Amino acid sequence: MFVDAIAGGGGLILLPALLILLPSVPVATVLGTNKITSIASTSSALARYHGSVPIRWRATLWSAGAAFLGALLGARVVTLLPQHAIRPAILILLVLVAVYTLARPAFGAVHSPRLAPRAELLAAVGIGAALGFYDGFFGPGMGSFLIFAFIGVLGFDFLAASAAGKVVNLGSGLAAAAYFAATGHVLWRYAIPMAAAGAIGSWAGAHTAVRRGSGFVRPLFLTVVAAVIVKFGWDVVRGR
Repeated sequence: MFVDAIAGGGGLILLPALLILLPSVPVATVLGTNKITSIASTSSALARYHGSVPIRWRATLWSAGAAFLGALLGARVVTLLPQHAIRPAILILLVLVAVYTLARPAFGAVHSPRLAPRAELLAAVGIGAALGFYDGFFGPGMGSFLIFAFIGVLGFDFLAASAAGKVVNLGSGLAAAAYFAATGHVLWRYAIPMAAAGAIGSWAGAHTAVRRGSGFVRPLFLTVVAAVIVKFGWDVVRGR
C-alpha cells in the first residue's frame, strides 16, 4: 500500500494475491475483504496528506459524494454488461493517459487550479460520478484515472491530485464496503490485520510523497499506469 498511497495501483497486487491465497473463498467475499483493507489504507494516507497538501475540500467532498452514488449504481449494473468487453477500451484510455503525460513534462508540475468555484464544483462532481461508477462496475486503474482527471481538468499538481483522489476513492470504497459487509462478504479475521498493515504502509507512502513533492509522484504515477497497461493487455490477449 506504500505505492498505492502515492499513485494508486495497490489493487493490482493485493487482489490477485488474495484470490490465489484464498482459492476456496467466493470472489465476492475476497472483494469485500479487500475493500476493508483499501478503506483503511486510503484513510491513513488521507490523514497524512491533510494539513500538508492543499485539498480543495468543497469540490473534493462533493466529488466523493458523487463517487459514492456512482459506485452504488456501478455495482448495481455490474451483472448486466460483460466486463471483458470493456477491457480493450480501458486499455486504450490508459495508453492515452501515459502518452499524454509523457509528452507534457510540465503536466501536473504546478498546483494552479484553473476553474471558478462553481465550475470547479460541477467538474469535480462529474469526475466523482463517472469514476465512482467505474469503480463500482470494474475498478482497476481508478486511482490513476482520478489523478489524471484532477490534473487535466482542475489544474492540480500530482501531489494535490493524489490527495484529492484519496478523498474520492474513500467515497466509492465506502459504498462498496458497506454493501459487502451488509451481505456478509467480509472475512474479518483477515481484513482487520490486513487493514492495519495497509494503514501503516499507506501512511509511510503519503509521508514520502509529501516530503519529496510532485516531482517524485510523477514517475511513480507513470510506473503504475504502465503496470496497469501490462495487466490489461495480458488479460485482453488471453481473452479474459
